[in-house]
Amino acid sequence: MTSSRGVRLALTILLAIYGFRLLLHPGDYSLMDSVDLPIHETGHLVFAPFGELVQMMGGTLFQLIVPSVFVGYFALRKDRHAASCVLWWVAQNCWNVSVYARDARAQELPLVGGGEHDWAYLLGRFGWLPYDQTVGQSFWWAGVALYLVAIVGALFTLVGPAEASDEPEELAAR
Repeated sequence: MTSSRGVRLALTILLAIYGFRLLLHPGDYSLMDSVDLPIHETGHLVFAPFGELVQMMGGTLFQLIVPSVFVGYFALRKDRHAASCVLWWVAQNCWNVSVYARDARAQELPLVGGGEHDWAYLLGRFGWLPYDQTVGQSFWWAGVALYLVAIVGALFTLVGPAEASDEPEELAAR
């Protein structure tokens, strides 16, 4: 196993363990919340020109779009391991969103700067507020599926003979 593969394997194991903890306790504060929250709040600003509804959806949308763009970037570079690791981030964001959606009726989560609860507004607008737990659970399950694909995908890239497409172009050129 090359040293690059060893580092990638260690990263994959770390993400699997950390992700499993987050999967079991998505409402507990984690380091990733400090990354996700500014992205979420920026999403409201980015989508504000498209009206109140899209602005309210913008936090969650941006929270899922930003890591998805990185998945696409690494996939285009044919770095499947990096794409899988960033897909893990999309999964983690789904768990984060699940907590927020489940809180729509209770509105117990502290909000940055106060204001209206995104998911209470969104679900209320569409008459789905009584289904906040179901919507939240759906995000959680989507996160579980993406987590499994990410970890299995990352591990799959590390088995078998090394291929140029398994490592970033500059590493493969060495």
